[in-house]
Amino acid sequence: MMKQTFLFAALAVFSSLFFCGCGDASGEKTKIGISIPAADHGWTGGCVYWANQAKKSIEKAHPDLEVIVSTARDAAEQVDKVENLMVQGIKALVILPHEPGPLTGVCEQARAKEIKLITVDRGLSKDIADVVVAGDNPGFGRAGAAAIARALNGKGDIVMMEGIPCVVNSDRVNAFRAEIAKYPDIRILDSQSAGWDTAKGLKLMENFLQKYPKIDAVWTGDDDVLLGALKAYEESKRRDVKAFVGGAGAKLVVKMVLDRHPLVPFDVTYPPRMVEVGAQMALKLLAQEITPKKQIVPAEIIDPANAQKYYFPDSVF
Repeated sequence: MMKQTFLFAALAVFSSLFFCGCGDASGEKTKIGISIPAADHGWTGGCVYWANQAKKSIEKAHPDLEVIVSTARDAAEQVDKVENLMVQGIKALVILPHEPGPLTGVCEQARAKEIKLITVDRGLSKDIADVVVAGDNPGFGRAGAAAIARALNGKGDIVMMEGIPCVVNSDRVNAFRAEIAKYPDIRILDSQSAGWDTAKGLKLMENFLQKYPKIDAVWTGDDDVLLGALKAYEESKRRDVKAFVGGAGAKLVVKMVLDRHPLVPFDVTYPPRMVEVGAQMALKLLAQEITPKKQIVPAEIIDPANAQKYYFPDSVF
């Protein structure tokens, strides 16, 4: 938690400092584009929220800057909207790509125009970004497993709900399994995809409940999935599950941890606020500061003692 708190605090301090050399000789504002998926589920909704928070804070601190937030429903629309941002004359692009392949070409065009490029969460097919801001997906998996082990005192039968098949999911799942292997008295009964989707989480939990007469804990790997799985369990009237552990820091789940919900003792961070970190990296690049190529936002276990620090009630996520 200290590393994450320091990262956000340091960036906040930087953004409040005098930022020179932005506007051009004509007085026109220097433009930063933020291109992200539309709010099609909770986490992306959080990304939209934090992108707009970044816009407000940056434009307030730096009147000579304009931040343009652009959302897209799919990769094709995102390509079109990035092209539109380039037409508007952006000097930096912060992008969370829908898909690496379709967005790599237009990002190459941006780099050819000497536009600073910052990718967030998901990378591109080619290593062309000036800065990569990413969540710690292996750390996310390890933290989830550690939380499960902590909730069960190192003993019990568990089920896993994976995300959409991709590198992010593989990194999380492989790290989760490696960490759980340290606890020989914890047995994985089953692992299937819930697609990071609430409805799929509900359906998969119903299937697990029919298949297994005793389940001690559930790793949903995602807070949206947790909400669906928890609903299915509560409707089943069973009393065997001791803990559900998700991830991402959705405000509904963090509030459960804060309120000491008997079935949700922990959560794991994967903050959509990393979009704001990307915007702050754009500031650094435009100021010609030397920045690390990769910024990793660590995964932390949220428990009742620290949950207040991760609770943002005004966020949509």
